[in-house]
Amino acid sequence: MPESLKSELTRPDALRAEPSRPPGGTRSLLFLREEELRLAQDLLYFGYRDFTAGADRILATLGMGRAHHRVLHFVGRAPGIKVGELLAILDITKQSLGRVLQPMIEDGYVRQAPGLTDKRQRLLSLTEQGAELERRLFDAQREWVLRAYREAGPQAVEGFRQVMRGLMGPEARAQFEALERSAAPGRTTPTFSPNPIPRPESRGG
Repeated sequence: MPESLKSELTRPDALRAEPSRPPGGTRSLLFLREEELRLAQDLLYFGYRDFTAGADRILATLGMGRAHHRVLHFVGRAPGIKVGELLAILDITKQSLGRVLQPMIEDGYVRQAPGLTDKRQRLLSLTEQGAELERRLFDAQREWVLRAYREAGPQAVEGFRQVMRGLMGPEARAQFEALERSAAPGRTTPTFSPNPIPRPESRGG
């Protein structure tokens, strides 16, 4: 632990409980200090780096990258997702998605079909080959999550989920909740409808 942070922790007023929260170890305003916020950035970086490493190695053998993984993940989570809905989740341009999606369709990982009521719509789902690859990538990452959850315990896991939701803006949170509803156990028909909030321009890549 850095000496600067250690000295802050030992200050008499460093562990004051917030009035709106029950006492019992709350670290209170310490969470708002710059060193703690920088530590959070470090944790996000190193955690994400190692979480993605195994899947990255598999993708590299196929000439793919994380953009392909994101397509596999979200199409797999919401079979029948519209191209426009996938664009809203990934927050990229049509051109950027096309560079990734079209080769995945041609190589037999993703299937594209016209909409049931609007033939102009393009509905995406994974082929058997795509589902098999998505499963390999999931298996490469699941052990990291399982280990972390087991080490942290149920209370910390719930806290982690709350923090991650807190990092989302309103649009991302609405999309996440729609995706969770779509992926609910036992659901057999696609229900994903993120109703994205209009924005002036999508980011590239």
